[in-house]
Amino acid sequence: MKTVHIITRLVLGGAQENTLITCKLLAQRGHDVTLITGPAIGPEGELFEQTKNQKYKTIVIDKLIRPICPLYDSISYFQIKKHLRQFQPDIVHTHSAKAGILGRFAAYAIRRETNDERRVTKIIHTIHGLAFHPYQNNLLNKFYIAVEKSAAKRTDFFISVADAMTNQALAAGIGEPDKFVTAYSAVEEDDFLRPIPDTQKRQFRQRYGISEDAVVLITIARLFMLKGHDYIIESAKTLSKRYKNAVWLFVGDGNLSEHYKKQVCQLNLADRIKFTGLLSPKEIPLAIASSDILVHCSLREGLARALPQAMLCGKPAISFDVDGAKEVVNENTGRLIEPKNVEQLTKACAELIENKNLRDKLGAAGRESVKRKFAPQTMVDTIEAVYRKLLE
Repeated sequence: MKTVHIITRLVLGGAQENTLITCKLLAQRGHDVTLITGPAIGPEGELFEQTKNQKYKTIVIDKLIRPICPLYDSISYFQIKKHLRQFQPDIVHTHSAKAGILGRFAAYAIRRETNDERRVTKIIHTIHGLAFHPYQNNLLNKFYIAVEKSAAKRTDFFISVADAMTNQALAAGIGEPDKFVTAYSAVEEDDFLRPIPDTQKRQFRQRYGISEDAVVLITIARLFMLKGHDYIIESAKTLSKRYKNAVWLFVGDGNLSEHYKKQVCQLNLADRIKFTGLLSPKEIPLAIASSDILVHCSLREGLARALPQAMLCGKPAISFDVDGAKEVVNENTGRLIEPKNVEQLTKACAELIENKNLRDKLGAAGRESVKRKFAPQTMVDTIEAVYRKLLE
């Protein structure tokens, strides 16, 4: 049994769902697991509820919030150090950007205090996405890269959610090639593989005024910059005229929600582009099963969980060719298109709207391609192998 401390922020998102699966399975396998996280605020409470009645412990650090705040970050750093000093874990495994930085620096500081070589804490970080990217100010990118390089010197091993993340980190001078492994971010597969009755799917569609014969193109992403809703709306302007039964469903919320709703109304597309707002993770399988095609146009993403989730539901995926998307989306499972290319996006959507047989064929192939790759057991097997390698 290993003593494992996992540090993250429980915001509502894929990285955090991954973390909770990791905590649950490691604890079930007999490891002594403690999750250190920030407070549950707003929609984040949905994920925090999942930590209750589990076999692992949870410690909440009130000042460990999402935005950068020097005062709160300093307080969080010293509180993390206090907990690590008290427990002296075998492994510190960090997730998320800021929590990952604070956790690794704190663990390394504690390690330098330890004189017993038999109790040297090993430090691991999972890369779900990188803070630097081409759509950001160059000076800010340089700052983030410098911070990540410094944290990498305090990291014994990296686990990436996609090969693309490893390649991007190494290209920026972060880490060394022999200290990376890929473990695809696990999905609670049973929820997506389990057949959903037609009555439930009809009721879901009725909730948003969608007819039974509509072809629904679903997007699951925060309504936020760089998530690509602009390109989908642009393509919908053309496609809605050609296909009277096509409907777009935006699942999620964010600071651009009102902007997009207003834009859709101005384009007279309010009856064709629907907004669900924030859905709980438990409702996502129903939303996908009630739809026909997943469209994901984010410009930066480690590897969007919506892609394997859709494939597990037997739905084809259309995605911009960014980061790890190509590791799951191909000509056999969907359509991979050039980022920002609305013409290609429109063509790919039209092809799948028109051809149900093709949708079914791609969806079936997609399901088979991701079932094992994104299984929770597969991910945690890889994580445990890293732990054993470091501790041996």
